[in-house]
Amino acid sequence: MNKPYNFTGATVLTVSAALSLLGLAGCSGVRTTTNEAKAVAVQPAPDAGFIEHPERQTQRVDLPFQKVWIKSGFDKSPYRYLVVAPVNTQYMMEMDWLHSLGSANVVSDVQNDIEELARYFHHQVITEFKNDPHHRFTILYGPPAKPQPTLRLELALIQIDPSQPVLHALGWLTPGGGTAAGVVNQRRAAFEGRLRDLNTGEVVATFADRDMQDAGPLDLTRLTWYGPAKGILERWAKQFVQVANRKPGEVVTDPTPFTLRPF
Repeated sequence: MNKPYNFTGATVLTVSAALSLLGLAGCSGVRTTTNEAKAVAVQPAPDAGFIEHPERQTQRVDLPFQKVWIKSGFDKSPYRYLVVAPVNTQYMMEMDWLHSLGSANVVSDVQNDIEELARYFHHQVITEFKNDPHHRFTILYGPPAKPQPTLRLELALIQIDPSQPVLHALGWLTPGGGTAAGVVNQRRAAFEGRLRDLNTGEVVATFADRDMQDAGPLDLTRLTWYGPAKGILERWAKQFVQVANRKPGEVVTDPTPFTLRPF
């Protein structure tokens, strides 16, 4: 049974530290709402290695992801079952800024948060497919009892940029900034994904995306280094369902909910 997921171990700020950041929430910018605008504002993430042949991927204006490859002749219509694999975090653990933090205990805390974010992403994807009014896929938690056309969705989180005010408030940035300070606070997250025929083991599609989002109103009890990343994960989960239900010729847009702000 798919139980509601709650963050219970995420690293948070104290209320007093959070209050010191309230003054940073008022910058203005220009909101963008199209795939084209996102292509200008958010550059694709470098290939992390989860996708075996990233060179086959191209940008498609009819899909919300920055890099896509679909096997020639692939027909999704016979597939009615979907297995969602646990989200891979291997590449997140290799991020430069993570290893620029000054304390082994802090690194351990962030790694635990990353694992929880992966579980949250997995939960959101399953929940969105289960709540799909079109019932495009039936979610399975393993191979079907009898062979049926089944797809396996395999995802890897490859990037989540930390929030600079939060890292400063927690005392996590190394003196003088360095690598961590160079990438923080860009409010970006990225994933790579594969779609595999569960019966044959063949990869029939790959896709990757990097997205960006503003932080919402501050929740003083749950302010975290990963800021608005959960909102990005939630949006991707919804987009997977939209793409699954997409009709030939239909465009699935990416309503990039961010403003071009300097922090």
